[in-house]
Amino acid sequence: MRRGARYVKAAPWPYLTGAGALLAAFVLKGAGAAQWATGDVSGGVVLCWWGACWLVVAFFAMADGVSRHREYRRIKAMLLRYGFSERILKPLARSRCQRDAALHAARETGHLDRARAYFHGLGYRWYHILPDLVIRNPLAFASPAFLRSSFFPGKKQRA
Repeated sequence: MRRGARYVKAAPWPYLTGAGALLAAFVLKGAGAAQWATGDVSGGVVLCWWGACWLVVAFFAMADGVSRHREYRRIKAMLLRYGFSERILKPLARSRCQRDAALHAARETGHLDRARAYFHGLGYRWYHILPDLVIRNPLAFASPAFLRSSFFPGKKQRA
């Protein structure tokens, strides 16, 4: 149970989004099946299709949550090894999910106040949810670079 709570604490937004999307998917699939059973095949297909779309959203949200937990573990290890450093937190400032993972790692290593002050000093507040890149370009969710940085964080390999 504690391990599951640690996953959610490291990435609350992706898991809440994933749970909501999963609920929407099941409701839409059930409604689609009910429509289909009453003879409205086209309405049932549309509802089932939307349910499948929400299922995909739930999958990506949960995958993002797992990735944030892995990042939390990486940042926690770095904070334990090197102590607090703004250089550790700087690459994580651009996304709410990454900031949450970093703050959870800082909480467990005793650096929470300094990490909060650092992010606050950069101008980030509780209501800054979307990543900076998405604010500048809403289509960035589909770019390979955004997906790579979201699902495979960490040190980049040089060519």
